[in-house]
Amino acid sequence: MAQRVTIRKRTPYNTTSNRRRVVKTPGGKLVYHHLKKNGTSPKCGDCGVGLPGVPALRPRKYATVSKRIKSVQRAYGGSRCGECVKSRILRAFLVEEAKIVKRVIKSQQKK
Repeated sequence: MAQRVTIRKRTPYNTTSNRRRVVKTPGGKLVYHHLKKNGTSPKCGDCGVGLPGVPALRPRKYATVSKRIKSVQRAYGGSRCGECVKSRILRAFLVEEAKIVKRVIKSQQKK
């Protein structure tokens, strides 16, 4: 006959926040260990890919860890991935180039 295991928390329902695992103690007793939910990694705001270098934590844990852990040393560090930052820089450069070209063409037409 299997040993009975009692739930340690109040809620008896099998919900996502009430997941548990049966663990055998050194005394040979079976007890429930309540498991915490897994954190999801922050996603890039543009393409939606997970941000490399930023750990996957639960939302409240981000409040306790330092800023160094939450971001990457780059422009748009903990918000956008490297590829999207690269494309943003390139787009800004091309827009500025287009403005300069437009200005040059306008000055040539006046002559």
